[in-house]
Amino acid sequence: MFSSPLTDGAELCPLEPWQAEEFADYVERNRAHLAPWLPWATTITDAEGAGRFLGAYAEAQREDRGRIYGIRREGALVGGALFRVFDVPSGVCELGVWISPEAQGSGLITTAAHRLIDWAFQVRGMSRVEWRAAPDNHRSHAVAQRLGMTREGTLRQVFPFNGVRQDLVVWGLLAEEWG
Repeated sequence: MFSSPLTDGAELCPLEPWQAEEFADYVERNRAHLAPWLPWATTITDAEGAGRFLGAYAEAQREDRGRIYGIRREGALVGGALFRVFDVPSGVCELGVWISPEAQGSGLITTAAHRLIDWAFQVRGMSRVEWRAAPDNHRSHAVAQRLGMTREGTLRQVFPFNGVRQDLVVWGLLAEEWG
């Protein structure tokens, strides 16, 4: 997938290490909005750190165990999606997303997630897509619901974040439920 249209003027496309400066600028502009939910929003503070982050996903893609994409509107980076986990032997992957405040409510996240879930099931033959979110991340839970995912439970204190062990709500979708 080189790029995929989402709506008029918006597309989903790979984020690559050569885009590190742009990604670092995006994180800086949106840090306050992203930091409550995403650890990398506090650790990426410059182009070098962004390059390491994007480079790790480039390596994961090469090894077929993860991928990262940007969501662009009129050419500007406004969000993204990633397969944090992409375990082909088990047929399980975990999808995560983020978006800038000015792009919220436009359907870009739901459309991008739908596109990536469809790809995971239809093209790659995955059996299960997971979605994990903090219990108080209501916007993320709403997207999971719109995608037809089932809330499966809460993993207690599974995620160390900002010096505190956080709970994560797990949503799941099976290939036979997708259609």
